[in-house]
Amino acid sequence: MDPSRKRIVRLTFALSAALLLAVALAYTSFSASSEATTPKQLVASAEIGKTYDLTGRVEKGSYTHNGSVHEFRVQERTGGASVPVRYEGSVPDPFREGREVIVTVRKQQDGTFEGTKVVTKCPSKFTKSET
Repeated sequence: MDPSRKRIVRLTFALSAALLLAVALAYTSFSASSEATTPKQLVASAEIGKTYDLTGRVEKGSYTHNGSVHEFRVQERTGGASVPVRYEGSVPDPFREGREVIVTVRKQQDGTFEGTKVVTKCPSKFTKSET
């Protein structure tokens, strides 16, 4: 086989393999993501036993804890609807009332949401600080 033809075949094969890997990576990235749900959306359509990623702010005046059991309400960022969350475990250091959080929750029979994971969003240094 002609050497220049061999190079073209190798290049075509390498580019095809790279394209296939890029498509597989993009598919995996997009299929693994989940959209966060707001309290308003959760109240309207949450199914008992299903897991959701809830996003919002910890409502001021709603946070209590007894040992490792934390109870609080997650409210829309702009105010309004909120949902009760019960979480057992340790919360991140920046966790506090008024702070944005993402909580993985599962709706219980009594209408509350059992948290399994809490992530605190740190405030931007370009926005008005929380105190």
